[in-house]
Amino acid sequence: MQSIVSISDLSKTYESGHHALKNINLEIYDGEILALLGPNGAGKTTLISIICGIVSASSGSVTVAGHDIVSGYRITRELIGLVPQELTLGAFDTVWNSVNFSRGLFGKKPDPDYIEQLLKDLSLYDKKDNELRELSGGMKRRVLIAKALSHQPRILFLDEPTAGVDVELRQDMWNLVRGLHESGVTIILTTHYIAEAEEIADRVGIINNGELLLVDQKQTLMRELGKKQLVLDMKQPIKSLPASLAKYNLEISADGSQLTYTYDTHASRTGITALLQGLNEAGLAMRDLNTSQSSLEEIFVKLVRAHS
Repeated sequence: MQSIVSISDLSKTYESGHHALKNINLEIYDGEILALLGPNGAGKTTLISIICGIVSASSGSVTVAGHDIVSGYRITRELIGLVPQELTLGAFDTVWNSVNFSRGLFGKKPDPDYIEQLLKDLSLYDKKDNELRELSGGMKRRVLIAKALSHQPRILFLDEPTAGVDVELRQDMWNLVRGLHESGVTIILTTHYIAEAEEIADRVGIINNGELLLVDQKQTLMRELGKKQLVLDMKQPIKSLPASLAKYNLEISADGSQLTYTYDTHASRTGITALLQGLNEAGLAMRDLNTSQSSLEEIFVKLVRAHS
C-alpha cells in the first residue's frame, strides 16, 4: 500500500522537559482508517498537532503526500481536515457562514450544493441560520466536523470526535466516516471508545508515554495478542479437579459451575479434544460449552500495563 503520511524519528520535548513523543516512526496508508489508542497524556494529540502544523516537532520529519510539513506547509495543510477535541468556535457567526468561511480559508471556490449536503449529512441543515452560541455541545461538535470537511480534504484527523456526545451524533459520525472511507479519504482517529475502533478501523496503533508501542492490522493484533477461551458449563458444581486434568490449567468459577480453558488458536494442537476426553474419563459431565476471544480493549489494557 502507498503511504500518504510518513513519520520518521519524530520527537517532541516541551520547555518543561516533558517528553511528549519519543522517536515515532509510522507510515499511514492512503485510504485507510487508522485508530490511535492510548491513555490521557499518551501523546496522541501532540502527534496529530505536529502533522497538522499546529505544534513544532523537536526533531524528526513528517511528509504528507510527499511534501514536508514545514517547507510545504500550505500544500500539506490543504490536504488535511482536523476535528479537534476542544469546541473552538465563535459565538455570533451562523452555521452556514462558519462552514463556508472555513472552505474559503483553503482557497476553495464556493460550492453551496456541497455545503448543503454536508450539513444534511450531519443533521445540521435545519440549524444553518442559527448563531453558533445558540447550539448545544453536540451540535457544536457537528459544526466542527463540517468545518473540517468543508474543503474536501484527502486526510481527516478526528481527535476524540465522539467524546461526550449523544448516541445519535455518534451514529451519524461513523456513518459519515464510512462514506468518506469508501470515497478514498484517509482517516486517523483517536478515541477512548475502544469498541468503536474495533468496529471501524483497518489498523490500530497503541501509544503510551510518548512511545508508539505497536501498529498493526486490527485482526492481526487481536489474533496475535489476544487469547481464546473455551468455557464449559458443568452439570454438577466442581470443588476441585482430578490430578489427570492438572496439565490443562483450568480455571474453576467461584461457584464451581464453569471451567475455563485458555488456548492458542495457532498452535498445532489446541488440546481441546484431549481435554474433553479427559473430562469424560474423569466422570465430569458438561451441560454446554462456548468460546470467546479477547477484545481489543483487553489487549490495549494489557499492553499499556506492560509498558507502564
